[in-house]
Amino acid sequence: MATADALWCVVPAAGRGVRVGSDVPKQYLPIAGKPMLLHTLERLAAHPRIAGLMVVLEAGDARWPKWLTFDAKPVSTAIGGAGRSDSVLSGLRALSDKVEEFQFVLVHDAARPCVRAADISNLIERGIPAGGALLAAPVRDTLKRADVLGRVAATEPREARWRALTPQLFRCGELVGALESARAAGIAVTDEAMAMERMGHKPLLVEGSEDNIKVTTPADFALAQFLLARMD
Repeated sequence: MATADALWCVVPAAGRGVRVGSDVPKQYLPIAGKPMLLHTLERLAAHPRIAGLMVVLEAGDARWPKWLTFDAKPVSTAIGGAGRSDSVLSGLRALSDKVEEFQFVLVHDAARPCVRAADISNLIERGIPAGGALLAAPVRDTLKRADVLGRVAATEPREARWRALTPQLFRCGELVGALESARAAGIAVTDEAMAMERMGHKPLLVEGSEDNIKVTTPADFALAQFLLARMD
């Protein structure tokens, strides 16, 4: 069961995942015999600090199984928008009767089924005192910048470079305002932290596990299945 200070988590799941090359949206493609989205929701609901899940779906999504609870936690739905940030904003607005503006919320990608409970705990424990945070991983590879011909233009420094992961954690009202501001300015933000940065915030980077992969290509499904089989 959720604790008294548990948080709602918004899960945008309205995308098509065109790089997977399937007519079925990637969140419904199977990993180890069940849809990827089910893996993701089960892992989130199992965490004691998560109170409920707000799943944001494409309009007319006939594949949604109408799940109402996971691990005795409520599951609600909202209709997404044209882009990821629009879907997150829709999910946050749909939480208005459940979450106060000053309360924190989590946002997690439907395509990250391998998130670890310990990372969620660390994000919450460190992120709330910091006023907002995101899981991230330091860049360890050498980075190359390409020219228009696809040749190396320069080697970029990797020091102080991080890959943004999810969940990300912010106050509900502040995140709604940041996403609305970006949309009004015609800026397509690619994650919640980017929207908050535009408003002058400096979210805390909380190091997360490298295996919190985002399933994007067909090869990622096999890797996710391998990782999930070895997780608690």
